[in-house]
Amino acid sequence: MATITTTALVKEYPGGVRGVDGVDVTIADGEFFALLGPSGCGKTTLLRSIAGLESITEGALQIGDRDVTDLEPGERGVAMVFQDYALFPHMDVADNIAYPLKIKRVGKTPRRETATEVGNGLSLNGLMQRRPAQLSGGQQQRVALARAVATRPEVLLLDEPLSNLDARLRLEARTFLKELQRELGVTTVFVTHDQAEALALADRIAVMKAGRLQQVGTPREVFSRPVNTFVAGFIGSTPMNLVEAETVDGAVRVAGAPVPLPAGAQGRVRDGATVVWGARPEYLKWSTTPVEGGIEAEVSVIENLGASVLVSAHSGETRMQLVLDEDDEPAPGDRGWVLATPRRSLLFDSETTDLIG
Repeated sequence: MATITTTALVKEYPGGVRGVDGVDVTIADGEFFALLGPSGCGKTTLLRSIAGLESITEGALQIGDRDVTDLEPGERGVAMVFQDYALFPHMDVADNIAYPLKIKRVGKTPRRETATEVGNGLSLNGLMQRRPAQLSGGQQQRVALARAVATRPEVLLLDEPLSNLDARLRLEARTFLKELQRELGVTTVFVTHDQAEALALADRIAVMKAGRLQQVGTPREVFSRPVNTFVAGFIGSTPMNLVEAETVDGAVRVAGAPVPLPAGAQGRVRDGATVVWGARPEYLKWSTTPVEGGIEAEVSVIENLGASVLVSAHSGETRMQLVLDEDDEPAPGDRGWVLATPRRSLLFDSETTDLIG
């Protein structure tokens, strides 16, 4: 079993700066777990703390039934793939893959056999004699993964391994990476700042801010029920619309229009409360005729997304975005009504920023 458990884990740097500030999380055996957040939030520091590349200031780290808090990286049963792949330029693919086994004093013949087996499994056959400079970005990424997998680790740690790939190759690598993890069944921790990657790959996601966990949940949970406005605004290829509003007569006044109270907030908020109303662009609708509960607005910008369009509309000083089917595309300057359903909208406390419902 390779369950990872952190207990009040802290990594503090000189000057009292806490890169990781009291993190409690349990990552299940065989789980694909993503650490997600903006630059500087502590996700890579947490990953490096699990790897043993950063010493833990306070708290404890357990992998399986072993306390590894003070163990050296080589004693933890983990393998890591770095953002820049960190391949040895003077070695060919086979020697790069076999290098960790050489460090463990595995004989030359068995380590070459392992390198060939793993390389073939990652579609590197025919490339084993090449140097890294002779490989494409996607091929280098597979070599880095093969080198990590060759050691048969209990835990696989991935530090933004797709960030150096172009958009098309990143999509292909994403599918490949998920298939590989499922095939190996290895506990995997994946660091990324790309929400789409985290939503597509992870079994569960931990959203971080300033060294602390904000929310841990499945992709559907963090997308549909963010615990605060930070998570709501960070998760998603287009951020959630977050608008200062007020509850009046069992409704929410958004940009001067009475909008139905979100289903989860009914009975949990008093009239006259100042709140933040949230709705994802994907869940909003556009009507060219007046509709009860709609917010009158004027289209300002249209962005083509392929099969859909991202519409920016203004109602007074309030700006909202909608994702609409290409067949429903309005034109800049058109006036209409933005409609949100109670089941697909949320309310947040304006002071604490926490989810009300």
